Amino acid sequence: MRVFRKAWGAWTRPTPRGRARRAAVVLGCVPGLLAVLALVVCVAGVDRKVVVPERPAAAPQSAVTHRAVRPVIVPRSRWLDARSTRTQPPARYDDHVVAVFVHHTDSPNAYECADVPRIIRSLYDGQTGVRRWDDIGYNFLVDRCGTIYEGRAGGVDRAVTGAHTQGFNHGTAGIAAIGTFGAGTPVPRAMTEAIAALAAWKLGLSDVDPRATVRLVSSNDLSRYSAGTGAVLPTLAGHDAGFMTNCPGAALTSQLPHIRARAAHLQGR
Repeated sequence: MRVFRKAWGAWTRPTPRGRARRAAVVLGCVPGLLAVLALVVCVAGVDRKVVVPERPAAAPQSAVTHRAVRPVIVPRSRWLDARSTRTQPPARYDDHVVAVFVHHTDSPNAYECADVPRIIRSLYDGQTGVRRWDDIGYNFLVDRCGTIYEGRAGGVDRAVTGAHTQGFNHGTAGIAAIGTFGAGTPVPRAMTEAIAALAAWKLGLSDVDPRATVRLVSSNDLSRYSAGTGAVLPTLAGHDAGFMTNCPGAALTSQLPHIRARAAHLQGR
């Protein structure tokens, strides 16, 4: 188990000279114009306050790293046109991604994959327009055909601070499955394969095992854990692991063990 400290944006590794990290967070959680009413339910699960963290010590390099091939990721420019773009502050960064949180967007499942750019644009508009957040909260989104899209700006290969899991946004990445995956809802295989490939690559950049656990420290009392409380969570977790919510839905949650195993395999573990 890897150990990190995290506070609404702060986490540290236990090195001889461990350093603390305060953090920043603007928030995003779920639907945009497609499900404006659902936004109210998810809003509670994201951070909107910003705290600038102190830079933590760099992680020691492992003698053997387990990296996966980077999957094809559709850039923001494919779904966010100039007419829809809103002015926003520069991206914020952490040193490493040590965990991934899986979400669902709580939006309709019966969509054509060719229409996904418009769907993501609607989510973005709902979060930056209706909710007045600075950007879409998720770092990545995956559709039912297995296509991966860049979400939050800042660079897919960098540890961009997202706005997806209240209290646990720093040092983590948020992957949103486009759709609603409550109990009994089929989860497309192409979607789970894409999530596994994306998690394998993203966690592999820090040599993190998708089947492992990590100790994070909450920095927000509205999280599932009160501020300052340490929590041992899966390195590939559902949104509900860090916040009181049913996201990513019972059906997708049941697929997480398979996704973890598949991601580990893709890392060569």
